[in-house]
Amino acid sequence: MTEDAVVDDKDLLTIGAFAAKARLSAKALRLYDRLGLLTPAHVDEASGYRYYRADQAEPARLVALLRQLDMPLARIAEVVAAADGDQAARLLAGYWADVEARVAGQRTLAEYLRGRLSGRNSEMYGKFEVETVDVPARVVITETRHTLAGELPAWIGASLGRLEAASRECGGITAAPFVVYHSEVSMESDGPAEACVPIADEAAARAWAEGHGRAWETRVRAEPAQRLAYTRITKAQVAHPQILAAFEAVEQWIAAQGLEQSGPCREVYFADWEAAGAEDPSCDVAFPVK
Repeated sequence: MTEDAVVDDKDLLTIGAFAAKARLSAKALRLYDRLGLLTPAHVDEASGYRYYRADQAEPARLVALLRQLDMPLARIAEVVAAADGDQAARLLAGYWADVEARVAGQRTLAEYLRGRLSGRNSEMYGKFEVETVDVPARVVITETRHTLAGELPAWIGASLGRLEAASRECGGITAAPFVVYHSEVSMESDGPAEACVPIADEAAARAWAEGHGRAWETRVRAEPAQRLAYTRITKAQVAHPQILAAFEAVEQWIAAQGLEQSGPCREVYFADWEAAGAEDPSCDVAFPVK
């Protein structure tokens, strides 16, 4: 008896017959079974032969089509298991929105790299006006985390939200929140990054951090007075990789002015992020200099 032999149950199809009905290969069906995406209706305990119901053909074709979209297996399983077509469509729409966002970022990165490779650096950097500002000494309440670039925006929003809430018990916020990058944050490097909120009452902040801050690695530290070289960018330009050109423009300006970097780079968030539009100035990209 072969795997394609006819079984007694007329409602079951052998893998060969089902593969023909679903317009897929038996090899693909075995793979879907191993991945947990499409389980046979019956597996013969003695022979190991797989059998399917005719109504499994549509889910099988759906799995094959979703795999052509490079959808991760876990998300394919969610779509296939969706309670109804509308829910499945929403799951697919959510996945495709993520794909388009990723491709848009990659397109921007490719354009940025073409500019660098073709020697048009000065043209790109000329879009950014760099200035300096003297910042007084201050006390900040902070959270530090090792994070990759893909996780960074969500972490920044969450951490600054927690710190701003804590600041209400520490005399209030005295200046714009900022994020310090103690080492590179990219798709391969995880920093760390440090979210910082300047506060008025150091003693209250230390008491708060002692009682509540352990879960988020919260601490209080003093920031020295320093001069910052910075360029102001829009909300849209904050996104990675657009922001890379802003950082490099400031670095180039510092070198051209004969200055030296005296500390790690940072992003200063002075605008209401939720209310700001894509083209509204929202962030300063800055380096301490001497």
